Amino acid sequence: MINNEFAELIKNEEAEVYFDEPMNLHTSFRIGGNADCFCEVKTVEALKNIIAACKKYNTDYFIIGLGSNLLVSDNGIKGVVIKLSGEFDEIEQTGKNTIRCGAGVSLAAVCVYAKNNSLGGAEFAWGIPGSVGGAVYMNAGAYGGEIKDIVVSSRYLDENGEIKERKGKEHDFSYRHSAYSDSRNIILDVTFELSEKNKNEIFFLMQDTMEKRKKKQPLNRPSAGSVFKRPEGYYAAALIEQCGLKGVSIGGAQVSEKHSGFIVNNGGATAKDVKELIDHIKSVVKSKTGVDLHCEIKYVG
Repeated sequence: MINNEFAELIKNEEAEVYFDEPMNLHTSFRIGGNADCFCEVKTVEALKNIIAACKKYNTDYFIIGLGSNLLVSDNGIKGVVIKLSGEFDEIEQTGKNTIRCGAGVSLAAVCVYAKNNSLGGAEFAWGIPGSVGGAVYMNAGAYGGEIKDIVVSSRYLDENGEIKERKGKEHDFSYRHSAYSDSRNIILDVTFELSEKNKNEIFFLMQDTMEKRKKKQPLNRPSAGSVFKRPEGYYAAALIEQCGLKGVSIGGAQVSEKHSGFIVNNGGATAKDVKELIDHIKSVVKSKTGVDLHCEIKYVG
């Protein structure tokens, strides 16, 4: 539970504060119980102060992006959920081919901004339903491109409340992983390096990417994207389909009939339904193929 003194303190910050906030409103799965407190933080200073208050009152906190890679517990999230907005939603061109994006900016907004300024290289991210911070955190990628391909540097708030910077290889990018993945550092903004490209060419590449997504992915149902990381030498979706699991349901959660790598919310799905379906898939695939599947989705709460 949230301490009253703590609640009054954070309400004085430059943030919108909500108590007992339904997390199903903030995840692409449309699943999740209530968060004790949900803060939409608009400045770096407010973020620093709220984190400091959480530490002072021994209150857990969790940073959320666009909620596109999350499964939130049916029991909700204890403590404070922090969403970055305001100045974290800003994009600016900082050099001929470089743009700095706040951690809260959607990848869709990055792609549109880049296109409008005749900057290519981010087209692979068109249609990835996440934020810049979340994308760097997990080195998001699709259709032959990854965030690591365009990141120059990033600024972050460390656990002591100090603003620091990472450059190039310091991000330690690998498949669906970065130096941020195993830390409590909070990404503030990211600088991308792109390249000059004809605006129409960028537009057609983005359009082609979206057409591929529409044909292959269940975009008409709530989901959290690809459920499993790609096992070395295999494709998770192919293994799941090979094991006869395409279309299998538990409660309101179903292995997508369009793409076996996705679990969709067919209406009223709970986090328990999804977790049980994930465990069932992992068990069947392991017993029939010997391959271990590892989740790409982050479970919180």
